[in-house]
Amino acid sequence: MSSHFTSGFLLFPGLTQLDLTGPYEVLTRIPNSRAWLIAADASPVVSDCGLAIVPTTTFADAPKLDLICIPGGPGTLDAAADPAVIEFVRCAAAQAEWVTSVCTGSLILGAAGLLRGRRATSHWAFRHLLAEFGAEPVAERVVEDGNLITGGGVTAGIDFGLTVLSRVAGQEVAELVQLSLEYDPQPPFDAGSPSRAPEAVVQAYREKIASLLAAREAAVKALAAKL
Repeated sequence: MSSHFTSGFLLFPGLTQLDLTGPYEVLTRIPNSRAWLIAADASPVVSDCGLAIVPTTTFADAPKLDLICIPGGPGTLDAAADPAVIEFVRCAAAQAEWVTSVCTGSLILGAAGLLRGRRATSHWAFRHLLAEFGAEPVAERVVEDGNLITGGGVTAGIDFGLTVLSRVAGQEVAELVQLSLEYDPQPPFDAGSPSRAPEAVVQAYREKIASLLAAREAAVKALAAKL
């Protein structure tokens, strides 16, 4: 690792804040590093739950990044359809040592043409859409393919962050950060995966997102057709 490691986290309206803040909490602990919150302009960016996040730099002023991280959220495909977002992601990724995403942020990487022929993951309900971008969808919480590291849905961002940290700074540093965060998951229910959640719960969730999934499938096909 170089003496100064620079990470950049993409901001866009409608992102899921935990997709961002989970890995941000981990990766800002890389020794001798600086992390940037990057948006189209300096205005606060509002997440899907109404949390306003203040950018620390813009697309035009962002430094060269060693790592770029793309969160997901309901606003993902609007961001993926924005030429300014895609141009920034392509340029930053071309110079970065590590290209990463959490949850449906991988769809933005796909729309930028960065997943073709690569193994990647996303939120379980939308993971199959990665195939439209020429990726191989993988049902794992964190997927590594060379310098591409993608995380699954929302809370996987912490596992993802620790994995990235171990690659950048070593396992000992990652374990120290895990301990400092007291990251010792003991969920009250075993319903965090469709493979283990009660079938009625899985079906209820599928019904809840049916219209969103249909819209995303159509939007992804349109974006993939432009590549």
